[in-house]
Amino acid sequence: MANTKNIHKLRVDASTEHLAQVRDFVAAHASEMGLSGKDISDIRLAVDEAYTNIIKHAYRNQSSNPVEIEIGHNSTELWISLIDQGDSFNPSEYKEPDILQRIKDKKRGGMGVYLIRKLMDNVQYNTKGKTNEIRMVKNL
Repeated sequence: MANTKNIHKLRVDASTEHLAQVRDFVAAHASEMGLSGKDISDIRLAVDEAYTNIIKHAYRNQSSNPVEIEIGHNSTELWISLIDQGDSFNPSEYKEPDILQRIKDKKRGGMGVYLIRKLMDNVQYNTKGKTNEIRMVKNL
C-alpha cells in the first residue's frame, strides 16, 4: 500500500484466549489516529469477527497456529490485516444471510462476514500459497 506509515504488528496464537488482546491492540492504534468512538467500536467488532472466523474455520480450533495482525494508515485510510495459514475462505462462494429468517429461526452464528462488510468501508480476501489475508479498510 503506497504511502502507508506507522505499521504496527501483533502475532498471537489462534485462541479466544487472545481475543481481548487483539481487540485492544487495534483499538489503541485506531484511537491514536483520532477516530471516533463509533468507528473504533466498529473496527473492534470487525476484527473480533475476523479473528474468530480464523480460529473456527481456518484453523478449526487448533489454537497453536499463529495469526498475525497488522494495522497501518495513510492520509486517506486505516487498514487492518489478519494473516493466517489455515484453510482459505472463498468469498465467491459466500451468500449473504437472510437476516429476518435467521431471527425467525433463532439461529446463532453465521453473521461474521456480513458484519465485517457492513462495519468496514472495504474488505478484501487474498490467498497466496498457504497464506490467507483479510484486509479491512476504514476510510478516514
